Amino acid sequence: MKLDAGTISFPGLGIDGINPPRTLPFLVFGREIYFYGLIIALGFLLAILYARRRVREFGTNFDLVTDAILFAVPAAIVCARIYYVAFRWDAYKDNPISVLYIWEGGIAIYGGVIGAILGLLLFARVKKQKLTPYLDLMALGLLIGQLIGRWGNFFNREAYGAEIFNDFFLRMGIAGTDGTVRYWHPTFLYESVWNLVGFVLLHFLSKRRRYDGQTFLQYVAWYGLGRVWIEGLRTDSLYLTGTTIRVSQLLAGVSFVLAVGVMLYIRLRKKPDGSGMLVNQTPSVDVESPAPQTDET
Repeated sequence: MKLDAGTISFPGLGIDGINPPRTLPFLVFGREIYFYGLIIALGFLLAILYARRRVREFGTNFDLVTDAILFAVPAAIVCARIYYVAFRWDAYKDNPISVLYIWEGGIAIYGGVIGAILGLLLFARVKKQKLTPYLDLMALGLLIGQLIGRWGNFFNREAYGAEIFNDFFLRMGIAGTDGTVRYWHPTFLYESVWNLVGFVLLHFLSKRRRYDGQTFLQYVAWYGLGRVWIEGLRTDSLYLTGTTIRVSQLLAGVSFVLAVGVMLYIRLRKKPDGSGMLVNQTPSVDVESPAPQTDET
């Protein structure tokens, strides 16, 4: 079991002396198992269980959702790695084969989201399914995965923000090897809470959808808005080469504006009433039977 020397504290919350281990206290088949990976796996599992409970409300079934996952997850992993490496190329250019060493860390959530969308697009084409209901389900699953997965950063002591020099109640203290405690913004915690609130909101709002894709657009807007201010506090951001522009902050701002713009356009010009949603075209979808096929994506 790997432990870092310094303990973690949240004095404003009355929490002190935490020393979270990075790995399990035992080996599995001779290998160390990191809590970061276990937490990511837990978030993924809970997202799948949630999707299973709600598939009928989106006009599909779990067999097709499973197929969609098999398309989306590999694409998400590959794109998450590509996104990270693209903006940290200096760390890999002298040993390009290390790009494949994903177990050493180095993935980016926005790359993962882009990859998942591309995977779902391919799924929709291959299976001749409507894309947007699956994007809605994916959005809710992403929020579950992100709100839980951020706690992997806690175990790794990473993804925290700028140093704090006052008594801000949410400050996170990390003790150095000499016992000196410095305080930082726990941005992983901010994002986890932001995603939790977003999930609760979108869970209930998704029950009142007027068109397929609405929940996905709401997710893009909500996550983008939160990432704009949270990313601005972080000290480990990816930057556009040769600039001080944070890549994820820029992408978050653009995606927020675009999502809000599209939602306003649909609401004001299209005035959807829900009749065009897949679930309303297939009023009694069986969870174990194939959903009707459509060429619309």
